Amino acid sequence: MKSAECSLGRVFLLRLEDGDRIPDCIENFASENGLSRGTVFFLGGIGKGKLIVGPSFTDEGKVVPMVHSIEGVHEALAVGTLFPDEGGKVSLHMHSALGREGKTSTGCVRAGVEVWMIGEVVIYELVETGAKRKKDPETGFELLAIE
Repeated sequence: MKSAECSLGRVFLLRLEDGDRIPDCIENFASENGLSRGTVFFLGGIGKGKLIVGPSFTDEGKVVPMVHSIEGVHEALAVGTLFPDEGGKVSLHMHSALGREGKTSTGCVRAGVEVWMIGEVVIYELVETGAKRKKDPETGFELLAIE
């Protein structure tokens, strides 16, 4: 395990509206507001989109994302982090649980989900840290690097 101490900076409240696409709208907001690191919370409705629900593997051991389509309005909650990659581009890593009629789908929103009616977001900015995402040569994933 690696760890680093950081401090809280600004706090943002966002009201996402019908059709806003996650992660795009949150990443765009971060870019427009000079926000490079943070913790993100979401509560609201999701109307459609795709979740990454786990990896499958090729015979060579290569990771292949499993994609699950979301149809129909779901109640949703999610938590994620914002960090820049080695080139400085900020990306959102967010996992969500979406429920409808007693069934739940859980996964990463990076494939894109659309807000239905309203989404409430709180972002806590993390400052005084150089943490960023670095590409892992084995998996190809952009993983959090704490130095």
